[in-house]
Amino acid sequence: MMKLNEYIDHTLLKPDATADMIRRLCEEAVAHQFAAVCINPCYLELAVHLLAGTGVKIATVIGFPLGATLPAVKAFEAGEAVLRKADELDMVIQLGAAKLGLWQAVTDEIRQVVRAAQDSKVKVIVETGLLTEEEKKRACQAVLSGGAAFIKTSTGFGPGGATEADIRLFRSIAGDQLGIKASAGIRTRLQAEAMITAGADRLGTSAGVAIVAGH
Repeated sequence: MMKLNEYIDHTLLKPDATADMIRRLCEEAVAHQFAAVCINPCYLELAVHLLAGTGVKIATVIGFPLGATLPAVKAFEAGEAVLRKADELDMVIQLGAAKLGLWQAVTDEIRQVVRAAQDSKVKVIVETGLLTEEEKKRACQAVLSGGAAFIKTSTGFGPGGATEADIRLFRSIAGDQLGIKASAGIRTRLQAEAMITAGADRLGTSAGVAIVAGH
């Protein structure tokens, strides 16, 4: 039986999230020993305090949710997140550049954030719901070339969400060179297991407690 808790990034990225909500998120993550919490940067210091010594990693977001900030701003965000002890950084690519086919610009931006992240893992959100099949392939190549640790399907703020087909596509291109994070729309144990079977290494979801409870 899959240990689903070990795959889950317990996520709260709502714009109206409060400190009390983050405390509860962290308590749940510890109770279920999730892989990580994924939170907005303004709550990094609180999460670091709450999760010290628990083994639960702390992920935050960069250029979120649109990906339309300048590369230098994303790199600055990454540097600030590292200073505040984030273990993992989930960055959004510049989707306008991707849609124009400016893949070198996408790759360069990823590389810049990876450099600023130092030893923290970078997960690159490509927002699959906005990409064609060919663009998904090119995005995966850009993530590989940019030196990131993971490719991630979605922000949860765009159209659609993670699909088994996209996970299989990324795995076919990246092999074991990239981790794959399936994110957005994963609400049940059945969906979670299907994503892992398709090749996902992490699951971004706000429904982690229900999922591990078997719902």
